[in-house]
Amino acid sequence: MAKAVGVGGVFLKARTPQTLAAWYASQLGIQTVEGGSLVFDGPESAGMTVFAHFPADTGYFGDGEQQAMVNFRVDDLDALLVQLAAAGVRVDPKREDLSYGRFAWIWDPEGNRVELWEPTP
Repeated sequence: MAKAVGVGGVFLKARTPQTLAAWYASQLGIQTVEGGSLVFDGPESAGMTVFAHFPADTGYFGDGEQQAMVNFRVDDLDALLVQLAAAGVRVDPKREDLSYGRFAWIWDPEGNRVELWEPTP
């Protein structure tokens, strides 16, 4: 049977797309390509990708009308959170440790809640 094998992209609306792409590149180290798209490519990008649905009234995406949340796999959650806080990024003090990894949350400059996940080795 043919099946989806991963996420090919996540597409979000933004008030200032180029500025938001530059923020993700500088704060999370995501490679940019011509046109301002952000990409993960190469062996370091390998790993599990989750595509999940949440109830319409979930609070998991934060307060407000946010309809989607991006989860990024990260290689060193603690170090990244220190970097982000030093850069003035809004960091949620909540942390979650589960058998499959550690989680934290931040907000991008347009107010989107973003989940960071360091998978368990």
